[in-house]
Amino acid sequence: MQLFFVNSQLAKRYFDSSVLSGEEVARLLDDRAIADGTPLYLDDETMMPVEPLCSWGRSLSNAELAEGTMKEYGRIVARVADHQGQRGRDLVSATESDLRAYKRARTVLQRRPIGDSAWGKESQLLDQFYGHLVDTGVLRQRPVRVGARGKNPMAPQIKQKMDIRHLTLGQYRYFRDVGLGGQQPDSSLDHSFRGWSPHRNRGAADLALGTGMRWQEWATVLLPELGIGVGHPVPEVDFTVQACAKYGKARPVYVPEESMKSLEPYLLLERPEQAATSAKRLERRHRDLFVVSRIDHESGLVYGMLDGMERVFTLSAMDPGLRRITVRETDVGLEALAVFICQGGLMPMADSWKRYRHAAWRRMVAWADGSTPVLPRKRWRWHDLRHTYALQLLNYLERQMDGEEPDAVARRRRHRRYLSSHTRLNPLLIVSRRLGHSNPATTYEYLEYTDDLLNEFDEAFRGWVGEADSDATYAQIASHAFGLEKRSVG
Repeated sequence: MQLFFVNSQLAKRYFDSSVLSGEEVARLLDDRAIADGTPLYLDDETMMPVEPLCSWGRSLSNAELAEGTMKEYGRIVARVADHQGQRGRDLVSATESDLRAYKRARTVLQRRPIGDSAWGKESQLLDQFYGHLVDTGVLRQRPVRVGARGKNPMAPQIKQKMDIRHLTLGQYRYFRDVGLGGQQPDSSLDHSFRGWSPHRNRGAADLALGTGMRWQEWATVLLPELGIGVGHPVPEVDFTVQACAKYGKARPVYVPEESMKSLEPYLLLERPEQAATSAKRLERRHRDLFVVSRIDHESGLVYGMLDGMERVFTLSAMDPGLRRITVRETDVGLEALAVFICQGGLMPMADSWKRYRHAAWRRMVAWADGSTPVLPRKRWRWHDLRHTYALQLLNYLERQMDGEEPDAVARRRRHRRYLSSHTRLNPLLIVSRRLGHSNPATTYEYLEYTDDLLNEFDEAFRGWVGEADSDATYAQIASHAFGLEKRSVG
């Protein structure tokens, strides 16, 4: 069995048949509401659809899941089908012992076993897959017995806590300046550095740390959202994330002045050259891009041509896929509207940002000595900057409410008092709203780290974002968040 994914743009460009044209295939997909990323399972010999797998793939499209999510789910089911094939069995007739053998293969026997988090996702999907087969009458019951209170018995038995990993000020500056920026630990220039676009990567780190945004939020931000191109200086910015946010949950994002300043070297020095170099390449892809003709900064509407049609989008409603192909006409040709772009002229994808981070880690390890900050055993993630933002903001807001109090039990008692007196001014809930957590209990897990004295320093917010001698502090961020809460109370 072979696995493919629907891609209407590739069909338009490359499909060649005497029966249907690529344009007709794309129209049929649109008419049937089959989204890009829908998994297709085809027989090895006949290349005919394999049922009921293709029907299940169609249900993912009907559920309007993200393209990347459908691809991930499609690969998981294909992997289970391959495992069953090696055992001389098919996926539909799998028994509980078959699925437990698959679990053992994934979590114990394979060269690099997956952890509880990854297996939890796979077991949940398998439970949903067989539930779909039962609902559609293909099976009478799931192959795995239902656990207590309807729980999935294949899921990990131990509830995993959040993997909260945060950086100290010294660690962050070492990551940003040495790892990403190509400096030596003493802040001098490393002439052997061969990294590409260090100003972009440093600016991205400061934007992530100064806003607390998730990777998919800050990596896909567009120039108009940062007030770039409005015709006048914008020292600090408020904008809304929604389509790029987790679960599509809208929330306001505040970008402090120092995060904006940190982007200036990239926007003035590196980005114009990258855009000019890639303009001709983008011109050749003109018909596949969303070419913007006008931006209404007040209403947040973007007007342009996509697939030969005049389209209008709200900035916050533009998903990552659309943002990546959004360009504008300039004097040198087409230029991406994304803040961060790569050699191809469009925004870097997840694998690219992962590669930048891995290269930074190798530099940090190579330069590490007795004078550099202690490196953790695990390689840092971009998401660690979000955790750092949350912890620093929570610490600061707590201190503003009632000063220092090192006792962790006392801190939890204070939070209960905040909840009973005025929830809008509870530091924990303020941070929860800034992060866009669906449940404040998620933010509550940060509390055990707020008393970690190894990660505290005298001026908790000074000098994190921007240059070392900057007066910018997280107090600016905290004051803005606190001010919004007070106005909502009034």
